[in-house]
Amino acid sequence: MTELAHGGAQMGWGRKIALGVVVTWFLVGGVAHFLLVDAFVSVVPPSLPQPALLVYVSGVFEILGAIGVLLPRWRRRAGIGLILLTIAVTPANVYMWQHPELFPVVSPAFLTIRLWLQLALIACIAWSTWPVHGYRRD
Repeated sequence: MTELAHGGAQMGWGRKIALGVVVTWFLVGGVAHFLLVDAFVSVVPPSLPQPALLVYVSGVFEILGAIGVLLPRWRRRAGIGLILLTIAVTPANVYMWQHPELFPVVSPAFLTIRLWLQLALIACIAWSTWPVHGYRRD
């Protein structure tokens, strides 16, 4: 079935590339949560309970979201989920930014840029997964 059969409009190349970035980002990131558990646990703010569980749960949702955006019927809902997940993990990035001495292998400048990249990632998710209006429907 085409995307049109599911109520979506055809995607231009830019959106397809953005969607590929989203899928790759979250699929690779989700798998990394299971391969590099200790690294991910280390960035969970100490105020949050059960950091390993949070790492595993967020990894599962990253993988499910990456798969979901590949399915036109689920794309918008998966995109919303990935936006919410990105917002939910932002405290880890803020924690790293506030405590760069705990992460000496990461440049403080990169930690600042990374916060802005969160906003760009959210915009990329929204742009690539929300319906496109104005395209000709066949």
